[in-house]
Amino acid sequence: MNYLIRIAYDGSKFYGFQRLNNKDSVQKAIEEALTIINKKKVIVKGAGRTDRGVHALDQCVSFRLDVSLDTEGLKKALNSLVAPYIYIKEVIEVDKGFHARFRVSKKQYLYKINLGEYNPLLTDYVYQSKYKLDIKKMEEVGKLYIGVHDFSNFVSGERDNNKCIIYNISFDVNDDILEIRFEGKSFYRYMVRNLVGMMIEVGRGKEDISRVKEMLENKSISPGYTAPACGLYLEKVQY
Repeated sequence: MNYLIRIAYDGSKFYGFQRLNNKDSVQKAIEEALTIINKKKVIVKGAGRTDRGVHALDQCVSFRLDVSLDTEGLKKALNSLVAPYIYIKEVIEVDKGFHARFRVSKKQYLYKINLGEYNPLLTDYVYQSKYKLDIKKMEEVGKLYIGVHDFSNFVSGERDNNKCIIYNISFDVNDDILEIRFEGKSFYRYMVRNLVGMMIEVGRGKEDISRVKEMLENKSISPGYTAPACGLYLEKVQY
């Protein structure tokens, strides 16, 4: 049987989603749990790879089992094995050719910034800004990102094409926490953190918005500031 699971996890407790030798990762924990249930090695495919310290509210993972289990039973069995920093929210039966990454139609990422007094309890879950930020200027930067662009200056790693589309970016402030949401088709490594990083640099007055325009138009410009992983969440995956 083929399954898709929707999961949430505390990224501060793992070395990212992707399986790593001798390191705790989300993929490793899920595969080990599924292997126990399946009594045979299981390899999973994630909708995306979150880096060390990045959280997920709705990561999606697909896999095949040799045993046939009802979805609620599989959910309970998995949660008993992956707790307490991973939680299986839903288990869905899918078709044989389903792939969690290749079938994605849209992803939504959330970045959280504490605009208020420093709170040690939030250290692993929000970026606590040392600077007063001009949110209106950050919103202006966000408008530049929307649409199809070559984001070469905002990603890490080598690939043939860094073009992708961002459908929408929104800003909300709740209890001194600034929440920035990004909706798009694909996001590359460090991309959201680098996009937020330039928003922060412009918002604190260190960079001018013209610098952002140059970075979107000229691939040879060096990267800007990378926002910390702690404030980033994979919030939603749509198929």
